[in-house]
Amino acid sequence: MEKIRVQKLIADSGCCSRRKAEELISQGRVKVGGRPIKLGDKALPTDLITVDDKPIKQVRKRRLYYIMLHKPRGYVTTMSDELDRRNVSELLADVGERVYPVGRLDRNSEGLLLFTNDGNFANDIMHPSRHIAKTYRVTVRPDVNDEQLADLASGVDIGDEKKTAPANVIVLDKQPGRVVLQITIHEGRNRQIRRMCEAVGLEVARLKRTSVGPLKLGMLKPGEWRELKPDELRAIRNAMLK
Repeated sequence: MEKIRVQKLIADSGCCSRRKAEELISQGRVKVGGRPIKLGDKALPTDLITVDDKPIKQVRKRRLYYIMLHKPRGYVTTMSDELDRRNVSELLADVGERVYPVGRLDRNSEGLLLFTNDGNFANDIMHPSRHIAKTYRVTVRPDVNDEQLADLASGVDIGDEKKTAPANVIVLDKQPGRVVLQITIHEGRNRQIRRMCEAVGLEVARLKRTSVGPLKLGMLKPGEWRELKPDELRAIRNAMLK
């Protein structure tokens, strides 16, 4: 049996994300066989691995979950919150296994959010090289002109080191004082859609993620979740290979 990096074993166990596991190892809170380890050390899946002296679950006994949640507005994308705000873990209490969000939506945004206890799957989707498309329905105020649409589509300065990558922008509906846009991006910067709109002088009144790659929110109601269907899981995995 081949040894595997301990942070991967921890992430695969569902204890936490791989990045968090690396932090725990660096802090000396992880042991293998009762001995503290350092970042980069490897172990067998059958070895006794503890975090804060508590054994992690053996990977071979764990069921993998791939979940789609319709996140409502007003919930933060964390599994616990020190400010006692409503968080997405409350909506997944009946899953039966601890799962973690793949990416995030800010508190005032809603829509499709993925969860899993498969660390490799999560890392693959979030890796910048994958360029997984994410589509949003965005209601902005007060109006939008051709120059603003062109700027959003070609890339804007949102305060990072470089402009946003080209986006696909479609006007879905126009009413006095409000416009509904469909924006598709292939990046994952913090609050990117809101910052893009703000950069061209638009106020975001509502923001809803409707798809991630080939996965579509569909008729799933706010606050509800379901497991991905086998064909959906195959489709998102194939999208990551392109």
